[in-house]
Amino acid sequence: MLTASECLKKWGMPEPTLEWEGRLMVLWDVPTSINDAIPALPNKIYCNRLMPVPLENAFRLLIKRDLHVEIRTWDGCYNIRKMRGLASRSLHSWGVAIDLNAAWNGLGKVPSFSKEFADCFKACGFDWGGDWAMPRTDGMHFQLKSL
Repeated sequence: MLTASECLKKWGMPEPTLEWEGRLMVLWDVPTSINDAIPALPNKIYCNRLMPVPLENAFRLLIKRDLHVEIRTWDGCYNIRKMRGLASRSLHSWGVAIDLNAAWNGLGKVPSFSKEFADCFKACGFDWGGDWAMPRTDGMHFQLKSL
C-alpha cells in the first residue's frame, strides 16, 4: 500500500506553488464517453501525473460491467491536508487519491460500494479504503497502490 512517506520521498512536501504543482500535477480531460456515462464526474480532474491512465481504466471497467451507476458524487482528488484525526499527510496532498460518494461512505462506517465496484478499481492499480480495518475504514477513498 502506498504511504505518505513514499510520496514525501519521491515528490517532497506538498506545496500549493506553480513550480511544485507544475512538476507533479496535470489537468486531465475526462473523456466524453466516460462523462456521458458517469455524469457525477467533473469534465476535468486536477490530479497527479500518474493518475489519468489508471483512473480511465477503472472508469471504463466500471462502465463495461455496468457498475458505474453506483457513482453518485465526485468528492475530490487533490487537496493538501493531513489525514483526518492524524498527523500524517493525506495522499490527496499529492493527488494520488480520489473520493467518491462521501455522504454514503463516512470514515469508520460500513462502505456502501459493492465488492464488484471496488474490485474494478483494485484491478486497475488502486487500493480501497473500504478494505481497511475499523475504525479507519474509508469507503469513499481509492488511492494508487504504488508509485
